[in-house]
Amino acid sequence: MAAGLAVDAPAVVVSANEVVTANAQARREGVRPGLRRREAQGRCPDIAVLQADADRDARLFEPVAAAVEELAVGVEVVAPGVVAVPARGPSGYFGSEEAAAERLIDQVAIRTGAEAQVGVADGLFAATLAAHRGLVVPPGGSAAFLAPLDIRELPDRPDLVDLLRRLGILTLGAFAALPHADVTSRFGADAGHAHRLSSGLEQRPPSRRRPPVDLSVAHTPDPPIDRVDAAAFAARTLGDRLHSLLASHGLACTRLAIHAVTANGEELVRLWRCADPLTPSGISDRVRWQLDGWLRGSDRPSAGITLLRLEPEETVDGHALQLELWQGGEQTTRAARAMVHVQGLLGQEGVLTPTLSGGRGPAEQVTLTPWGDEQRPETPPDLPWPGRLPPPAPATIPTQRVPATVFDRDGAEVGVTGRFTLTGQPDEVAVGGTSRRVIAWAGPWPADERWWEKDNGRRRARLQVLLAERSEVENQDALLLVRENEKWSVEGVYD
Repeated sequence: MAAGLAVDAPAVVVSANEVVTANAQARREGVRPGLRRREAQGRCPDIAVLQADADRDARLFEPVAAAVEELAVGVEVVAPGVVAVPARGPSGYFGSEEAAAERLIDQVAIRTGAEAQVGVADGLFAATLAAHRGLVVPPGGSAAFLAPLDIRELPDRPDLVDLLRRLGILTLGAFAALPHADVTSRFGADAGHAHRLSSGLEQRPPSRRRPPVDLSVAHTPDPPIDRVDAAAFAARTLGDRLHSLLASHGLACTRLAIHAVTANGEELVRLWRCADPLTPSGISDRVRWQLDGWLRGSDRPSAGITLLRLEPEETVDGHALQLELWQGGEQTTRAARAMVHVQGLLGQEGVLTPTLSGGRGPAEQVTLTPWGDEQRPETPPDLPWPGRLPPPAPATIPTQRVPATVFDRDGAEVGVTGRFTLTGQPDEVAVGGTSRRVIAWAGPWPADERWWEKDNGRRRARLQVLLAERSEVENQDALLLVRENEKWSVEGVYD
């Protein structure tokens, strides 16, 4: 609507020369989110390219949300351009889900002149992809619907998608077929969330609870808010206040209700839904977007806003935001803001929080979770783990394994037999072209994992070695070596 394009014209929205969303016409030409701008234009030469603008999108989308709300209750704005509606009410009233979808499409077209797409499925992720295709997925059929879809349909995970494609995992069904625990231990917690989406499940298991009724914040502006700049200031203030109030009760918000009352008594309400707990900036952004939509939309109120109130409709455990990292009110708030700011500069994976988890090797016993995600280790750390390396753990774990070779006194390479015994006494270790004498060693610690699965089995053996000094001024080095696929590598370095 912002560019005055015809509803049947292919169009994409780009940010930093990368496609972030594409309409149905562009998708039919093979254009998908994640493509570079030039590649998208190569697939569809006459495509319209629009720059991403969250404020513009929220302002233009507000009339669409209002039009949907006239026919259905419980409308939740997921993001500018996407609303979620419980299907049971409209489908029961109009006779079927197909009939309800047609009425919603007609309603949006009549009220706003925009073309809408409606999809029905179990779960928000499956419903969003169904909406891209205008499909109604029967109850319980989300997993089957997702299975043949391209792995590139996973949202906001370009690095994971690229890795999976290089591993030959090309569809959501192929990804969902992998064991969940293996996915999380191998690729991290965010990959575990993506695996749940691919399986037709919600991103995280339900852990929500209703907040106390008094956990709301309000602002009475004087003079009334009728400008976007004043709205932005109010949004920032209220966002910080609500976040601090929730944090003091150990909570974080996942569904936010924004209420406004105008000088003429008009009452405006909009509900925003978020898969991840909202940070202070996340709350502020949604309040600013909503106020921008109300104040600059086609159905703007007849007077300025005299009361603005935020109510957390749904919350999760506040540990998801790691607010206890620094104890104390002001220190906690400043630390959380700093983390969110750095994450905004580097991306979600730029700030990670370690969580103890189960596993045999040192790298497997720590799960790095993006700041703001709920910390739930997929493998409990307190279960017995036969073959687990005894403490203490290495102080440093290389991100990339460093090749190593272990020799005995005769210069022959030391290996590990099928019964997990060494083929010789370790006498020298070569790492990076430098050989050093072994003063002491311990092991091996065997790990025969998933031996009952032909393709997923894994056999490893770990060996601790204490190496001689390189010179008189350097301390002795202790290494943790692991042998897998008949090769040694450095898995850890002890202080």
